[in-house]
Amino acid sequence: MRAAGWVGATLVAVLLGVALLGDDVSGYRYDAQDIPHALEGPSAAHLLGTDELGRDLLARTAEGARVSLLLALGSTLLALTLGVGYGGIAGYVGGRLDAWLMRGVDVGYSLPDILVIVLLTEVLQAGLTDVPDLYRRVLALGLALGLVGWVSVARLVRGLVLQAREEAWVEAARALGVRHRRLLLRHILPNVSGPILVTATFRIPAAILAESTVSFLGLGIQPPFSSWGVLASNGFAAMRSYPHLILFPSLAILVTLLAFHLLGDALREALDPRERGRT
Repeated sequence: MRAAGWVGATLVAVLLGVALLGDDVSGYRYDAQDIPHALEGPSAAHLLGTDELGRDLLARTAEGARVSLLLALGSTLLALTLGVGYGGIAGYVGGRLDAWLMRGVDVGYSLPDILVIVLLTEVLQAGLTDVPDLYRRVLALGLALGLVGWVSVARLVRGLVLQAREEAWVEAARALGVRHRRLLLRHILPNVSGPILVTATFRIPAAILAESTVSFLGLGIQPPFSSWGVLASNGFAAMRSYPHLILFPSLAILVTLLAFHLLGDALREALDPRERGRT
């Protein structure tokens, strides 16, 4: 793996560490208010400054990392599950079923992601009546992100399976009487897992960006939870007088996107023989 890949992997590890440590990163609770020290700039006491309620911005950024990464990882897992299953069936069966299934993917591609995420979040939140109110919107947003992200995974997996099913070893397995389900799950999908892993690496920052956009618009994560999009939205109104309120959450988003893209590029180069041959 090249140096850029190691940089990406290191940054991802640091981000995950910050998300796991949460309040311990700064020594302050993310929701602890200190009005006399509100809207202070970066200092030794508060490395990233404080917000309008005197809350430590480093602690809130760390909490935002936890929420944003948890949503991104959960929604990516859902997108992979749906996309691999859908695309695998379409590619393996082929024919008319493949054509009909891929029409559904084409419809999904034609819809604006942000609008669909907002609408799905509202619909799912209304339907999750058994979930406590505190977590209902977070869960609904995570599900919405996954339900939007699966279409790109399905198209990729369908193409990989279409190509793999023509290989000689697949024909040999069929001749030996291997059942279709076992052939797809135990042989074909594991052999195309490399590109799927790379896609997952790129889906995570895409989900973070989508969540941040929706939350920035005030339609995503709601208090008492905090995400990077929420922090950026709160800081936008006061960006001229207190630029640190929007600067640091925005930098967190930027660094995270860069880290996962560097890692994804490195994995693609390592797992795809065609990419290795170009270097």
